[in-house]
Amino acid sequence: MAEPSIYDEIELEDLTYHPSTTLYTYPCPCGDQFEITLQDLRDGEEIAVCPSCSLMIRVIFEPSDLPAGESQKEESTAMAVEMVA
Repeated sequence: MAEPSIYDEIELEDLTYHPSTTLYTYPCPCGDQFEITLQDLRDGEEIAVCPSCSLMIRVIFEPSDLPAGESQKEESTAMAVEMVA
């Protein structure tokens, strides 16, 4: 399968995170926004697409850069409780 044509590579910190929708966005030259979900990033996806045109960007990130999810928060809390006990 051919590598998709990538418009640009953008650092995760340069995208805007919307906690209510767990969506990351970045302005597209067409006037819309590139979009990628937090779950897609956690699943290893790194390509954000613009819903209005054919452009795509590669999101540069480390998994540790992503916000903790509810299950990850619960695991961290459980581990902290075990360490205290």
